Amino acid sequence: MPKRPLKLHVRIPPYRPPRNTWRRLVNAAVLQGLAKTPVQYLPTDRLEVTVRLYLVGGALTANDVDNRLKDILDALQGRAGGSKRIRTLKPVIPNDRQVFRVIVEKGAPPKQSRGLGHVIVRRFSKGGERGHLTRA
Repeated sequence: MPKRPLKLHVRIPPYRPPRNTWRRLVNAAVLQGLAKTPVQYLPTDRLEVTVRLYLVGGALTANDVDNRLKDILDALQGRAGGSKRIRTLKPVIPNDRQVFRVIVEKGAPPKQSRGLGHVIVRRFSKGGERGHLTRA
C-alpha cells in the first residue's frame, strides 16, 4: 500500500503584529493550501516543519525566529489566543508534539516572493537530512 501523502507547501503572509491576528492569517493560508491536496495529518504522524520568513527593514533584526515559529506552530494547531484548551481556529495538525524537526530561516524577501514566506509540513525522516529549502 502506498504511503499517505503528507507534504504540504504553502505561502504565508508577511509577519505583522498583533501576533494573534497574524496567526489567523497563517492558519487561513495553510487551510487554503490544504484544501487543494489530499493531505491529512493524524495524531500518530511524525512531522517536520520548514519555515522561511521574509522580513523587511528593522523587522528583520527585531523579530526573533523562535517567537515567529511559535506563532506558526500555534496557527497549525488552530490556536490564536485565549485558552490553550479551546481551539479558536480549524487545526491543520493535531498537536505540535508531533513535530520532530524544525528548520526556520529569516531573510529579506526576494522580488518574486511578493513578501510571502513559506511553510512546508512533511513526514519526518529520521535518517535523511533535508538540507536547504528549494525555491518555489
